[in-house]
Amino acid sequence: MKFNKLKIHPRQKQLIGYIKGSWFKLFLSMICMVVVAATTSATAFIVKPVIDDIFISKNVFLLKLIPIVVIVLYFFRGLAMYGQEFLMHYVGENIIQKLRNALYEKITDLPISFFHQEQTGVLMSRITNDVTIIKNMVSNAVTGALRDCFTIMGLTGVIFYRDWKLAIMAFVVMPLAYFPVVELGRRVRRFSTSSQESMADMNAFLHETFAGNKIVKAFGMETYEKKSFFKKNHAVFRYEIKSIRAKALTSPVMEAFGGVGISLVLWYGGFAVIRGAQTPGDFLSFMTAVMLLYPPIKKLTKLNNVLQQGFAASDRVFDILETKSDITDPASPIKIQPGPHRIRFENVSFGYNRQETVLKNINLDVRPGEVLALVGTSGGGKTSLVNLIPRFFDVTGGSVKIDGTDIREIAVSDLRKEVAIVSQEPILFNKSIRENIAYGKPDAPETEIVEAAKAAYIYNFVQTLPKGFDTIIGELGSRLSGGEKQRMCIARALLKNAPILILDEATASLDTESERLVQKALENLMKGRTSFVIAHRLSTISYADRIVVLVGGQIVEEGRHAALLEKKGEYYNLYQMQFADSNDAPADFSAADPE
Repeated sequence: MKFNKLKIHPRQKQLIGYIKGSWFKLFLSMICMVVVAATTSATAFIVKPVIDDIFISKNVFLLKLIPIVVIVLYFFRGLAMYGQEFLMHYVGENIIQKLRNALYEKITDLPISFFHQEQTGVLMSRITNDVTIIKNMVSNAVTGALRDCFTIMGLTGVIFYRDWKLAIMAFVVMPLAYFPVVELGRRVRRFSTSSQESMADMNAFLHETFAGNKIVKAFGMETYEKKSFFKKNHAVFRYEIKSIRAKALTSPVMEAFGGVGISLVLWYGGFAVIRGAQTPGDFLSFMTAVMLLYPPIKKLTKLNNVLQQGFAASDRVFDILETKSDITDPASPIKIQPGPHRIRFENVSFGYNRQETVLKNINLDVRPGEVLALVGTSGGGKTSLVNLIPRFFDVTGGSVKIDGTDIREIAVSDLRKEVAIVSQEPILFNKSIRENIAYGKPDAPETEIVEAAKAAYIYNFVQTLPKGFDTIIGELGSRLSGGEKQRMCIARALLKNAPILILDEATASLDTESERLVQKALENLMKGRTSFVIAHRLSTISYADRIVVLVGGQIVEEGRHAALLEKKGEYYNLYQMQFADSNDAPADFSAADPE
């Protein structure tokens, strides 16, 4: 018989690979399991001298000796059970810690396009729910499987030693139980996969509705969302019930086959004792071993269900770990020189998929320290264009160059150190004001944090708070106003001090008073930096060195504010549309128009 045909799924091999560094603890745990199995087998083995020598032959010496032997056996059994339980759970928890770290690291490193395709709640479910299922498999199923296998081997040795013919009869029904148990295990795996997917979907739903609870209440959609949740929860319930049904059938199947095996042993062994071919001690020792043997066999069949659930979860986890990023570092990255940078777009085309082209043949040369404003109707490709600079996405045609070097020849981490971004939706973390401002530079001294806060016109507000810079701002900055959050983001960008700046409609959602303060902070931020400003309110970009108008992913106009108005083209039309209903002159938060 050839054993080299045994195949292990590649993902199971990867899971085993996480055991590196824990081999010694695993070895000690297996020794403990062997001790547990040996003491269990010894318990069945000493039944014969207890029956034949003590109860029948009335041997007083053995009556004094065997109770001591039993005490010693169970003492070492207890120590071994503790050792194997603790060590195997330690190994299991260590594997799960590594797996969670690897999963979070991988998800964090994946490109923006990946997050556009996946739901946040689903990714959270991978790290929490799916990894917890794998933990149960590693800590409980693997531990139980090894322990029960050793016990089965020890007890099998005892029953074959006592009576090999009777042993064969006891085992004859076991192969018959194999097929229904395996089929039930397949069903458990299939239903478990569906259940885990439904759970991930429910987590994604919870994340959305909890994060957007203000909108849910504002539009009176509580009843609708409750019904949606009940539907998703019922889907989880339905798959769990199917899995439970398959798992619940495993024990009755084993009980039925076990009953057949034990009845055959009783029938054949009873005749052997009556004929005098066996002593009562031999038979009772054999029966004790058989009775002790069936529980670990039944546990193994149940553990198969846990293993199948774990393998289903590991498939989902490794789907993420094996995801390839389309944003990769070059083999020999080129270093960027410090200072203001020249950005060139050469025949750039871009689409989020092959069927859709968002940008077409873009040619732009942005000088070091120049302020370039990007305007146009919604969907024109403004945000897509600036997202190419830090390589959130890669061009599908042409190239983006910094100081003459294609950005794909620069290490991604080095490239992004040169870029600071302030977006329309200020992203802050549930940490202190100090930690949020210093997010891109966590080792920044207090003086730099204070200077950044002052330049962003947020310092005076911070000073009014009881805990000052140590104030926790809540999830996504929920305890701050829109203007305060935006100025906090500007302070963060100021502290990073990157030479390339991207402002993506940074004042679009603010009221007039907040916009004035934010605009003043942005002026401080843009000094000496190559800046790309996406603006919806055209009044806020009249100071720009150059304005580019994007329509349908193409540049249709470019020039300065006054010149473009005089031209009376696309920019003029946009300008007129914004102020057609206003009798007042458009507000200008900058210095006088350079023209």
